[in-house]
Formats: sequence, C-alpha cells, structure tokens
Amino acid sequence: MLPGPDPRPASPVGGPSGEPPASEPLPGKVPPPPAEAADVFGASLPLAERYVRMLAGAGVTRGLLGPREVPRLWTRHVLNSAAVADLVPHPATLIDLGSGAGLPGIVLALLLPDVQVTLLERMERRTIFLEECIQELGLRNTQVCRATAEEVAGKLDADVVTARAVAPLDRLAGLAAGLVRRGGLILAVKGAAAEEEVARARPVLRRLGMRDVAVVRAGDGKVDRAATVVRMVAGR
Repeated sequence: MLPGPDPRPASPVGGPSGEPPASEPLPGKVPPPPAEAADVFGASLPLAERYVRMLAGAGVTRGLLGPREVPRLWTRHVLNSAAVADLVPHPATLIDLGSGAGLPGIVLALLLPDVQVTLLERMERRTIFLEECIQELGLRNTQVCRATAEEVAGKLDADVVTARAVAPLDRLAGLAAGLVRRGGLILAVKGAAAEEEVARARPVLRRLGMRDVAVVRAGDGKVDRAATVVRMVAGR
C-alpha cells in the first residue's frame, strides 16, 4: 500500500478476523462468463473469472456489493468496466478514484498491463479486499492508497483518473482535478442521465478549467452493456 495520510498496513491476506478469504466464493452463486468475455479479456480471462469469484464471495460477505448484484457481475460490472479500457491511452499512469471493490480499476489493470494503476480508497475494509485482489491476481502494475482524494491532492497525480458511481459530476470533477496532470484525462462512468449531469455541472467544469467535455459510449459492439462515460481533459 502506498504511504499516505493513514500509514497503517493492510491486514494479512485472508481477510480481517472472522472473515473468509477473498478468493472463497459463495457456493453456486458465481455466474459463468458470457461469450463476449473471451474476446474482451483474451488470455486474461482466467484472471477475470477469479476476480468475479472474489467479488461474488468476499465482495458480498464483506458488504462491498449487494448479493443481488452477483447474477449480473459480468454484464453490469466487469464487462461494463472493461469497456472503459478503450478510452485509456497507454502506457500511462492511472488513479481509480473511490475504487471500492476495484471497478473499474482492477479490471483496467488486468486489461492494460502497461498502465500503472493506483486504487485510491478511503475505507479500510475495501482496501484490504483490494490488496487481496492484487495478490491473488498477481497484478504487478497495481497498488493501493488508503486516503481520500482531498488528502492526496497535489501529492499523487496521474495521466488518467477514472471513477465509477463515486459522486455527482460537479463534485467528482473537483476531486479528480487535484489528482490529474495538466492535459490528462478524467473518465467518469455514468448512467443514462450523463448528458443532464454535464449540463448541470458546466459552470463548475469551466471554473476548474476542464475542456473537451463529452459523453461517449465505450464498448459498443463489444460488450452487451456499453459504458456511458463523461470524458474531459484537465486544462490546469
């Protein structure tokens, strides 16, 4: 784990006391990969399947996602996150802001080995899970920083900042602005109301110096559930 405002080391692999290892799935609950997963992940598909098992197991038992999400882990979460890879320049450095259970950060690390990924997350139980994912999946291009965006603004920076279901766009842009280099990309995975969010956030985005703001669809024709992404370039 990166040194930061909270220097305490993560708990040993195997989870906090009384919790199952992150790799232990819930019996009968792990969905099989859909056909397009093989095309998207290629040789990394076995690792993606292992990650899905971790999400369906400890990800649920530790409260990182709800049990109702398990049947749609591939379509709604993993492949939707994988679609974002098409928008990431590489080689590059990337910060996944509010990484949670590693969506999209872990998925992008699997797909883009020449991108150095920092999973930025403030909650200890989530960072423990993320550390276990990194070790279980052998992700040498990935590290965890336990902190808030405000705490590491100006201390960490990257070519790309990603975020998925973190905050409304105006607040998210302010958080990401302190983490991205001038001319770098911010990729905010949003839903069907992305255009309306952009319209509401325009005054804040202008004040922050964001430019080339656009709502794009990533993964159309490749995955069943394409990602709607607000893409913007940091101008300051």
